[in-house]
Amino acid sequence: MVDVKTNFPELIENKNWKTLKKSINKLVADEVVELFEDISENDKIILFRLLNRKLAKEVSEFLSHEEQDEIIDGFAENYKKISNLLNDLEPDDRTALFEELPGQVTQQLLVLLSPKERGMTDQLLGYPKESIGRLMTPEFVAVKPNYTVERAFAHIRKFGRDSETLNVIYIVDKDWKLIDDIRIRDLIFANPESLVEELIDHHFISLNANDHQETAIRIFKDSDRIALPVINDEGVLLGIVTVDDIMDVAEEESTEDFHKFGAFQSAISNPITAKVWNLYKNRVVWLIALVFMNVFSGAALASFEELIASTVALVFFLPLLIDSGGNAGSQSATLMIRYLVVGEVKKSDWYKLVGKEFVVSFLLGITMAFSAALVAGFRAPEVAVVVAVTMIITVMNGSLIGMVLPFIFTRLKLDPATASAPLITSLADISGVIIYFSIANWYFGL
Repeated sequence: MVDVKTNFPELIENKNWKTLKKSINKLVADEVVELFEDISENDKIILFRLLNRKLAKEVSEFLSHEEQDEIIDGFAENYKKISNLLNDLEPDDRTALFEELPGQVTQQLLVLLSPKERGMTDQLLGYPKESIGRLMTPEFVAVKPNYTVERAFAHIRKFGRDSETLNVIYIVDKDWKLIDDIRIRDLIFANPESLVEELIDHHFISLNANDHQETAIRIFKDSDRIALPVINDEGVLLGIVTVDDIMDVAEEESTEDFHKFGAFQSAISNPITAKVWNLYKNRVVWLIALVFMNVFSGAALASFEELIASTVALVFFLPLLIDSGGNAGSQSATLMIRYLVVGEVKKSDWYKLVGKEFVVSFLLGITMAFSAALVAGFRAPEVAVVVAVTMIITVMNGSLIGMVLPFIFTRLKLDPATASAPLITSLADISGVIIYFSIANWYFGL
């Protein structure tokens, strides 16, 4: 990470807003406040405007009322500097900044943009949240198929200075519909008198502006590109998305899914700077819900009270068996959620995977049953058969719960990551208790 404190003046002078924004937002609030002590008032305004909403709020709480007033007054007095800052930001970065601000503040800042930049920003903000349209940048170079290679290079030299990337040049028709894309190296090695249309094959990969950003992550992964064109439903080229933007989104999506699978209400950016109340609020809802779910385990145990009283040794193996079922379920769910999210597995594949998981979990169950039977044989030989049979069934049961639940959530149009590990473990626990004592009841009844 760039040392913001050391390189802050240089980053501002070079208008390296993207690096500055990323570096600052990786700091904690007290580090940003410390940075405020060593910079000018004008630079404070710029620094504060680059903070995301959450960090800006935390930093504000550290500042005195006088310092807060200075920033507000400085913002009004430095109209030109803030205007330059906003106009210099890349369109996709500016859109991300506006998304994090209150609506009233966003409207005030939109006025500071030039007509061209405001038009771009209004267009990007018009797409659904977390859509590819919000992520794209309209800074790209496109040429017509009837251009010669020489003319194409003249066009690139004229309009390519502000382009996000020049590795790929896009070919469009008179209505700006995307025809193809071509690598710049292919143009470099082509005959200057050749027509661009002679170099293309009309095979290209594109994104739709209204699709979810997760679609872009999957397509980038499959295509191994550094940039992809974004089109509308009519095939008109609107912008491009670059791999560095996708990497940021992929990191955010992975963090979000990871937190959901751990039964958090929402992602926690930094537990060090997070408030105790927010940490509590993010965790308590699912935990309370799971408390009530686990009441069923107690009810199941109560229904087998006489069996437990007559064969106390059964209780010794209860944690071992139900934990094994929960662990197997968490493994299956982790695999399914991962592959559903990245698109490797489709909803229609559920029956194939359930069949395969049935066989795999049976083999796992037999292996684990052998180990459990050895333990039971030394401790309580009279229950060894019950423990072994239960181990096979609970591992298969937990695995199938973990496999099927993400598919059910996907079918209901919910995020499969919501099928969290604690939920799967609780379901496996409840069913495991019933399976264990039902088998024991049947066995000793014989």
